[in-house]
Amino acid sequence: MDKTVVVAGYGIEGKAAYEYYLSKGYSVAIADERLELPDAPEAKEVRTILGPQSFSKLEDFDLIIRSPSIHPSKLPYGKKVWSTTNEFFKECPAHIIGVTGTKGKGTTSGLITSILQAAGKTVHLVGNIGTPSLAELSKVKADDMVVFELSSFQLWDLKKSPHVAVVLGIEPDHLDVHTDMDDYVAAKANITTHQSADDLLVFNRNNVVASSIAEKSQARKMPYPTDMTAFADALVIPGAHNIENASAAIAAVAEYVTDLAIVRNGLASFEGLPHRIKFVREVAGVKYYDDSYSSAPTASIAALKSFTQPRVILLGGFDKGADYTELAAYIAHEATVKTIVYGAVRERIAADLRRESVDEARITILPTTDFTNIIKTAAELSEPGGVILLSPGCASFDMFRNFTDRGEQFVRIVESL
Repeated sequence: MDKTVVVAGYGIEGKAAYEYYLSKGYSVAIADERLELPDAPEAKEVRTILGPQSFSKLEDFDLIIRSPSIHPSKLPYGKKVWSTTNEFFKECPAHIIGVTGTKGKGTTSGLITSILQAAGKTVHLVGNIGTPSLAELSKVKADDMVVFELSSFQLWDLKKSPHVAVVLGIEPDHLDVHTDMDDYVAAKANITTHQSADDLLVFNRNNVVASSIAEKSQARKMPYPTDMTAFADALVIPGAHNIENASAAIAAVAEYVTDLAIVRNGLASFEGLPHRIKFVREVAGVKYYDDSYSSAPTASIAALKSFTQPRVILLGGFDKGADYTELAAYIAHEATVKTIVYGAVRERIAADLRRESVDEARITILPTTDFTNIIKTAAELSEPGGVILLSPGCASFDMFRNFTDRGEQFVRIVESL
């Protein structure tokens, strides 16, 4: 009898896992908590187990493949459970640089990739950044490099750590999915758990959580940020936080790229990732920026700090249990920042803004789900020479499919103004 495999969670990673195990000759089924799979495989004979109780019906399978978004506690089947990330780490023939953190991991991964490419290396950028690792695995050769952006969901049950691990700043996030902050931090720490003295850990020396993870690591340690005097002017992307991200990237490639001119070229050629403080266009003297990737309050603070002009920031979305106090306190002390709060969490953000004594004239609460109306309201509140910034500080699932959909809609509407 063929070895039976079931993929738990049929999202982007789940689809790649399905194709991967099918190509290896396994009999592959799909389990998903949704009642319907609009993008299910075309083959009618594919077995699907659907609905809220689907994960309780997998005991007869030989191997259960966990997609990143599925909490391990939902799959209590012991050694039968394996993950897409674990499979990639087990089979990958090349060195892996893994990057995690609450914010900045996509940009840092992009900067690392750009520097390595400037050095003439073939680089595969995979993971949370949007490219499923298993879809890329067959293309990876031993002399290549892999840069893997790792979310806490991918790190939950990691059995092998990357040769170079990068731990950026860690703040509370995803507390709607993780049991608590300890569970979130424990997942992040797995990036270095299986490292040895032959491996390297790059960590944010200014972040308490990242530093505590480093203390327990067996790897060689390289703290950042370091002096960026020789490189800061090479960066195209704005913001002091991106200077820190660049510092982390330079440390991560230290054993692969030693020529400082190549490092500068790599930094200079990186123009940023989609939906990360990306300039869209200028309308009536106001510049519009898409930072839809921002799904945590600390990311919104970093985005606001990237500008000195009068700013209108669009805040809101799905409530992940984040704390908006620090963001509200920052806005309170920035008199040129106006806020538009929308989405499911709008009243909670507005309450935190008021609690920090933000003037009511700087708080606009919009109950509408019409994104065009929200953006046009921002335009009415803006000033010539100012900035309108979509940096929601929240997940997107109340109004959009994902942060990409949110950002693309923002860009489309702004282009039509």
